[in-house]
Amino acid sequence: MGSSIFVMKIPTWIIGFFAYLCTSFKKKIINTETLMHTDSFDNLEMIEESARTFAQQHILPHVMEWDEAQYFPVETMRALGELGFMGVLVPEEYGGSGLGYQEYVSVIVEVAKVCGSVGLSLAAHNSLCTGHILAFGNEDQKKKYLPKLATAEWIGAWGLTEANTGSDAMRMKCVAVQDGDDWIINGSKNWITHGISGEVAVVLARTGELLDSHGITAFIVERGTPGFLAGKKENKLGMRASETAEMIFDNCRVHKSQVLGEVGDGFIQAMKVLDGGRISIASLGLGIAKGAYEAAVKYAKEREQFGQPIANFQAISFKLADMAVKIQAAELLIRKAAYLKNTGQPVTTTSAEAKYYASEIAVQIATDAVQIFGGYGYTKDFPVEKYYRDAKLCTIGEGTSEIQKLVISRNILKEF
Repeated sequence: MGSSIFVMKIPTWIIGFFAYLCTSFKKKIINTETLMHTDSFDNLEMIEESARTFAQQHILPHVMEWDEAQYFPVETMRALGELGFMGVLVPEEYGGSGLGYQEYVSVIVEVAKVCGSVGLSLAAHNSLCTGHILAFGNEDQKKKYLPKLATAEWIGAWGLTEANTGSDAMRMKCVAVQDGDDWIINGSKNWITHGISGEVAVVLARTGELLDSHGITAFIVERGTPGFLAGKKENKLGMRASETAEMIFDNCRVHKSQVLGEVGDGFIQAMKVLDGGRISIASLGLGIAKGAYEAAVKYAKEREQFGQPIANFQAISFKLADMAVKIQAAELLIRKAAYLKNTGQPVTTTSAEAKYYASEIAVQIATDAVQIFGGYGYTKDFPVEKYYRDAKLCTIGEGTSEIQKLVISRNILKEF
């Protein structure tokens, strides 16, 4: 840029971040001039610190209480919205933070290190419902819904999966039939994050022939629309504070203005949305893995057996070494995927690789963390038991590990 001076526009949420951090740590408030000279790496560190501080102060004290009660902390999600974390990728003109995927990864990781459930809800809200409207909504739809979603005034849900159609989404039985200027939706969606509490949902319904990739359409459906009902809430192994429930559509009538993009493009849209969603779940897995790892290191240095810390024993230290390497490798894959997404490059293969690897190592690291804790690791008095339960969902949600390997292998074979 030669000798010209570049002055970055400072969004209000950044000022809020600094004020929050300064209040939390009783530091002097940093002025706007300082902010204007903050480079992107410093911004990333600031965002990580803000997310870390929030998680420690407002999530950590309630983690087991929420988990035991399967309580979805809507008020905490609203507070995350006030910080800009519920609209990380949404441009400022629509009330969002206007950031990119590197910042988004960091926010999810820091929250998931403390609580996978809140991390999952944060990820699903940002990348699925909000992300779908951001990517494929028209201007009227964006202006109507994104400001409410970005601030968490409204919580978002995204409905693709059904009881008998998980990976095989093109066999969905939820259908929409046009009736004049309206569409009438009938059917149900299962395993939906925020299926009860979400004020708005993006719903995929079949509008064409079975198995036709251009026979599915995406609709925006608001809570309170007649015929849009909440169904069963799932009783889950892990991620218990992230609400997962059924959404039921019984002659649910929505206006044609609620169609996202073109009629018949829903499945194609969903696959593109999932490219970003897989970066989210990879980040969620990475956060869980880091949380389990850090707990294991701390415990191994404090716990003594045979007159010395168990970290001194090769059996334990080698486990910790393996954990550290896996975390580094997963983060590099995720950061690469985030870079490709930010720069508009093809990301399908890399996001699948990141999601597959990060989710699998999250399970491995959580398992090893429980082993390092021994009997204590099997109790709810220590954090690794919850990491162990939460990690497994990462290998299933937004495409199982087997589906990721299918995506990766197909693309590898195309390249050669």
